[in-house]
Amino acid sequence: MADYSAYIEKSFREHIAMAERVLAEQSATINTMANVLIACYQQGHKAIFCGNGGSAADAQHLAAEFVGRYLIDRRPIPALALHTDTSTLTAVGNDYGYDQVFSRQVKAHMNPGDVLVCLTTSGNSVNVIKAAEVARELGNPVLALLGGDGGKILPLCDHALVVPFKLPYLVQEISMVVGHLLCDLTEQALFAK
Repeated sequence: MADYSAYIEKSFREHIAMAERVLAEQSATINTMANVLIACYQQGHKAIFCGNGGSAADAQHLAAEFVGRYLIDRRPIPALALHTDTSTLTAVGNDYGYDQVFSRQVKAHMNPGDVLVCLTTSGNSVNVIKAAEVARELGNPVLALLGGDGGKILPLCDHALVVPFKLPYLVQEISMVVGHLLCDLTEQALFAK
């Protein structure tokens, strides 16, 4: 049996170091993002999530935490993950192009007061950028969980957590820690006794 313990330790140390760096450098951003989501829900609005690939899975996971529950047994709060409707996704992709699959849905589903939450490890996913552009045109806040240097979407975001790492795996893992924290803080603010 091979011994991978040194590699396992190196991997965990890398994650711990990045988590500590994000905590040290961006805890105020996380706090602000939580307050934006809390205000959105306090005013009766919803969060709309979008992302591709692993970020799509993470977007769907976070939307489910809001609709279902995170830690507190409570009423559902509205959240959508835009990639989950395959009929709309494929129809829009076929008729308008894949770069429009999220922006067209943002136009259809976003109401005043709603928040768009974008997940993209590169910050350069064209369909996510176009969704952010539409949300801004509509006057809605844009939050994002990003990687690297934030990419082209960063200037379109009102508030963005940027995991300063280029490879997707660590960006996604730290983003999910933050995403779960946003769920936790929102639940506490809305439902804790």
